[in-house]
Amino acid sequence: MTHSPEQLDAWMQLALSEATAALDHGDVPIGAVLVDGTGAVVAADHNRREQRRDPLAHAEMLVLGKAAGGEDWRKIGHTLVVTLEPCAMCAGAIQQARLSNLVYGAADFKAGACWSLYNIPQDARLNHRVEMTAGVRADECSALLSGFFAERR
Repeated sequence: MTHSPEQLDAWMQLALSEATAALDHGDVPIGAVLVDGTGAVVAADHNRREQRRDPLAHAEMLVLGKAAGGEDWRKIGHTLVVTLEPCAMCAGAIQQARLSNLVYGAADFKAGACWSLYNIPQDARLNHRVEMTAGVRADECSALLSGFFAERR
């Protein structure tokens, strides 16, 4: 499934807005948006690990959890848009949810599991592969994260 650059830009703007909301409670500013095959936003959230004191409360996991249930747990035809390349936990959840597409902004060279360190969503040994688009509004996504960590040093 191919999305237009305008769609990707608009969805990433929503993810960036979510990421900014994480700053209100001291969480790393990462946001995620799940979009169905029609382009409608199904769920959106941001990191809440600090707020919930929960190591699983990554933006991607929260969005997939919100979208769970319904007619089918499989999210074939859905696209996840996230501001930072997902970690191994989130990449595994993305693959298990059978998402069709993953779009992310900034690469994560320390923990990224969707190309930088590993490529879980496209691993041929697994039963499902996810199409990926990297680098959408990467500079803005990186700047938000860099600013957050610079304030803590």
